[in-house]
Amino acid sequence: MNYDYDFPKSKFYQAMMTGLFVGFISTLICLVYNIIFRSNTKFDLSDIINVSSLIFIINLLFPIIGIIYYGLMNAFKKADAIFIILFLALTLFFVWRTELIHRTDDALLNTEFRNLLLGIVLILGVSALSVPFLFHNKKFRDGVL
Repeated sequence: MNYDYDFPKSKFYQAMMTGLFVGFISTLICLVYNIIFRSNTKFDLSDIINVSSLIFIINLLFPIIGIIYYGLMNAFKKADAIFIILFLALTLFFVWRTELIHRTDDALLNTEFRNLLLGIVLILGVSALSVPFLFHNKKFRDGVL
């Protein structure tokens, strides 16, 4: 039997699934970054940033980002520009806040933790900025969604 599931998908579905897909790819990139960073620096504090927290938080966060994008599309004509400005500002804010984190009394561990977190924040920020581009990409919509 040949089942054809080519039914029209709502914009909500497309936005949320685009966010989920971007989140999945971001998770993989963050995990690879985490492994490379820890192997190069021998950073061993893993109470906050670890495999479980990266997988859970990122895969929960990005469908929500997709829903935010959907909400902006319904509220504004220039939703893409507003979304990009909003998430660029959020990324810059989190980069600034990352630089102020004081994790331990050891200066080296503090620096290493900041660098690990900074890399993850930048990966997630750039990934979030890709949501509108993938949402409007016909090949992505036809091939993935």
